[in-house]
Amino acid sequence: MLLARAGIAVLVLLALAAGAGSAFGAWRFLSTTDALRVRELRWSGLERATADELATLSPVQPGDNLVRADVAAVEKALLKHPWVRTAEVRRKLFPPALEVSITERRAAALVELGGLYLVDREAQPFKRAAPGDGLDLPLVTGLSRDDYVQRRAEVEPLLAGAIALVDGYQAAGLAEQAPISEIHVDLESGITIYVGEQGTQVRLGSGELPQKLSRLRRTLSALGADARRAEVVHLDNRAHPTWATVRMAGGVGGPIDVSSTGSKAGGRGPRGP
Repeated sequence: MLLARAGIAVLVLLALAAGAGSAFGAWRFLSTTDALRVRELRWSGLERATADELATLSPVQPGDNLVRADVAAVEKALLKHPWVRTAEVRRKLFPPALEVSITERRAAALVELGGLYLVDREAQPFKRAAPGDGLDLPLVTGLSRDDYVQRRAEVEPLLAGAIALVDGYQAAGLAEQAPISEIHVDLESGITIYVGEQGTQVRLGSGELPQKLSRLRRTLSALGADARRAEVVHLDNRAHPTWATVRMAGGVGGPIDVSSTGSKAGGRGPRGP
């Protein structure tokens, strides 16, 4: 904006020097001359949004006067596009044009809110999901549209926690081994995730998620090839926080000690049928 204003000031001075007679006369000349009509809108940073979509939203179009162009109004209008997170517009004097720099939202998950919506990394739903989006993202369930509208102060931290969980899961080295397909959030029971091709249910509960993800990694390592047969993994045992309880296909299973000092089966540890 400052550079754009400075450019206009320079043009005013040039017009005065050329004999426009007064500041008002210079301004009138610059704001009406055909030489300063916008030739084009130049876009950068586009991935999901298209130039045609954004041009339709812009209140300034090619042919409009560059000096009179309200760049703040353009920036505000472009934010109406669901993929646009920020927009910065600058005047380009030679040749006359608007240079538009776009920062797009990054979809981090899908959330079910009476329909599927994309959620960005700031945990803000910003767009109803459409087939053309082509995104393979974890699904957040357990919330309703009424929850989001009427209890937003409670729901937004849950969504933020779900997005943080996706990052933590990646950092724990679990995403490639057993990618998350669903994150179920509940105000009472906390977070449950479904992972891997078989959809193993992992009950994380509330709090200490980094520690629990670390225990999950050690649990899967302890199970080895049998991890594919795990149906449910409990990591929310407050009485024994270093233990994971695993139920295998067929109903067998039991607790596993996954403390940092070692991993071993205990009690009725998981075993084959």
